[in-house]
Amino acid sequence: MATATATATKTTIQPLDDRVLIKPTAPEKKTKQGIFLPEGAKEKPMDGKVLATGPGKLGDDGKRASINVKKGDTVLYGKYSGTEIEIDGETLVITRESELLGVIE
Repeated sequence: MATATATATKTTIQPLDDRVLIKPTAPEKKTKQGIFLPEGAKEKPMDGKVLATGPGKLGDDGKRASINVKKGDTVLYGKYSGTEIEIDGETLVITRESELLGVIE
């Protein structure tokens, strides 16, 4: 009788076209004055670190447009933009580059 063993593997995602995979920053647990926030009062993060980018949008001429952000950039995005996904127990956001508001330097 054979037994199967499970191995922990890290899932990798490669975004398509002009999509960007973002790891949102953790929401604040307390205010600047030191008041702890309950779970329901925490605001949804609007910035995060770019984990991966797609190759760029394919134009009508068959050429790919370059993406202006790169892995490791910290970006600002709209509160309700993109799609939240959960990979290996971690919540990530995947969005189009056009939905990004800017790069935080």
